[in-house]
Amino acid sequence: MKQTMLQEKYPLYVAEIDKSETAYNTVDALVDYYKARIAENPKVRFIGVFDHFAHTTLIGGPIVEGMTAAVDIMFCFGFAIPTPQMLAVRPRSIGIADMGDKFVISFMEAPMAPANEAMERWTRELRSAA
Repeated sequence: MKQTMLQEKYPLYVAEIDKSETAYNTVDALVDYYKARIAENPKVRFIGVFDHFAHTTLIGGPIVEGMTAAVDIMFCFGFAIPTPQMLAVRPRSIGIADMGDKFVISFMEAPMAPANEAMERWTRELRSAA
């Protein structure tokens, strides 16, 4: 997993996982995996899944070559609301893109270390499931 900046302002974590490196071979299987990880923590709440690929296809928007599916899994780690502004950085999402021979998993850095640690762990464990 690497940390990078998208458009020079969005701190992201990105993992490219070859399909041969994981037991999960579809986006739906990955969604189920992340939903199970979210459900394990009583302080994390699953919100939903947004099919970004279907939405972009429906409106005729451009899609990067080679992508066959793209979803966002939405959930919240919000343990507290220390300021009204904190709402701007919640909820969290993990993006899953199927690029044919690999998955690209990405998420934005959270303002809370436990959230980042959990999302990183969940994503790294995809490789140990092979």
